[in-house]
Amino acid sequence: MRTTTLIPRRIATTGITVLGAAGIATAALTGTAHAAPQTAKPAHQTAAKAAAKPVKADDKTDKKDAGKKAEDYPDNLDGWIREAMSIMKKHGIPGSYDGIKRNIIRESGGDPNAVNDWDINAQKGIPSKGLLQVIQPTFDQYHVKGTADKLTDPVANIVAACNYAADRYGTMDNVDSAY
Repeated sequence: MRTTTLIPRRIATTGITVLGAAGIATAALTGTAHAAPQTAKPAHQTAAKAAAKPVKADDKTDKKDAGKKAEDYPDNLDGWIREAMSIMKKHGIPGSYDGIKRNIIRESGGDPNAVNDWDINAQKGIPSKGLLQVIQPTFDQYHVKGTADKLTDPVANIVAACNYAADRYGTMDNVDSAY
């Protein structure tokens, strides 16, 4: 008879961690935060700065660069996912477009302002919110610097949720139900 010892995976999070609107799973996790390295600015901030910089007629460099700008993303589900994936790539957070979209549709139907006001977390005053139904403590723990510091910001919500899913499940692509 062969004996196998299972060593539980330690997940680095503090507080109650919950994601998912349907059948919310709650886990109390302890340890040190494991967010992705937080150095890059999101594309929407870079684009806003570039757009705010006036083009001077006498500056050859500005003229030359005037036609170039950071990639613009549409303000819709497709744009939010693509911008989030760009940020995730810079920070080594795995996830595919299809895996992210599948989970968003299941969790919020694509509504960045969706709020779950019925589960145990909502009853305790910390409802899950946003595209991927993240609670504030999880967002705070897995937020990636350079994204908006607002739970319902679509791009920040996606990046933080994918960072959490990567830590807990390896990637958002491995999440096939409420998580």
